[in-house]
Amino acid sequence: MKRLLLIVLVAAMFVLAGCVDGISTEDDGTTVETDDDLEDADSNGNEDDTTADEDETDPEATNEPEADDSDPDNSPDVDGELEIHHIDVGQADATLLIEPSGETMLIDSGDWRQGGADVIEYLEDQNVDRIDHLVATHGHADHIGGHDTIIEYYETERDGIGAAYDSGVATTSQTYERYLDAIEAHDVELFVVEEGDRLEFGEVNVDVLNPPAGDSGSDVDYNSVTLTIEYGAFSYLTSGDVGSGAEQRMADDYRDELHVDAYQAGHHGSSTSSTTPFMDQVTPDVAIISSAYDSQYGHPHDEVLEDYADRGIEMYWTGVHGDIVLTTDGQHYELETEHEFSTDAADLLDEKPADDETQASLTRPIDVATAPLAG
Repeated sequence: MKRLLLIVLVAAMFVLAGCVDGISTEDDGTTVETDDDLEDADSNGNEDDTTADEDETDPEATNEPEADDSDPDNSPDVDGELEIHHIDVGQADATLLIEPSGETMLIDSGDWRQGGADVIEYLEDQNVDRIDHLVATHGHADHIGGHDTIIEYYETERDGIGAAYDSGVATTSQTYERYLDAIEAHDVELFVVEEGDRLEFGEVNVDVLNPPAGDSGSDVDYNSVTLTIEYGAFSYLTSGDVGSGAEQRMADDYRDELHVDAYQAGHHGSSTSSTTPFMDQVTPDVAIISSAYDSQYGHPHDEVLEDYADRGIEMYWTGVHGDIVLTTDGQHYELETEHEFSTDAADLLDEKPADDETQASLTRPIDVATAPLAG
């Protein structure tokens, strides 16, 4: 794992800013972001201006899928429970891991419009006093939207941030700039990760499968940090917004190593991810999708839900289930949801708003008066 030279990355960001639409450079050398690039578009090429949706169904429901069928006699000996919290942050991602000794890892931090507030509230409810590992799967604003605020809060009000990790692929958004500013202001150690790296996380094995080693280009989604998480006989995969190209590479290079019990669906359940070659290797029993109920992009896409139904995958969706917590002792696992709803992919497909009801919001303009300014 390589130590990221922060000053180089910051400089690279500003160099990029001078030659990308929506960024201008003033005579005094400062960089100003114009209305054309207020925040990152997601990889669909549209501005993401959705917010978390409130679900009115009953809370406190527990759903327990069948445990994995691994042979316990051949499983690593572990003690205690690993918790994986999929926080409902609307059309965005934020996932909290707590390993048995209490060490924590936060993967992504929600959308820039929430500014980390919802995630911090959730972390407080879980009595998280320190974030030992802060991961940015990639630099889009619906994944690192709360990074700057969370770094500031935990470095000044709580017990700090242990280390931060990302792909090293910069974006030119104000959100990314604020994230790097917070890293620098609080002297948080920042690492660039690539395939073959392992993050030390108590008794839990966390291995990096993506980005590819070496020069992997500048595509933000393609280089999304992808992690396999193993605890005893239990395994889990999360892949940010990787698309078909990165999924094909991992399917070719890792094959059986991709097989997991639970999978956090790539790109909020978009059909650009969860492609057939990839899913043929992943073969999860359970999939968790993080996206808004009324996603302006139609996430999760119908073809993904149909494929999950055909594969018999039990499916959880923050849009209807709210916060989703997976707990495992390394042999068995269960999922608890904030709101009760079916986990049958076919039922979720029936529940999902029709795409033509959500596509109108794609043309909704961002109110420039409320867009955040560079810190």
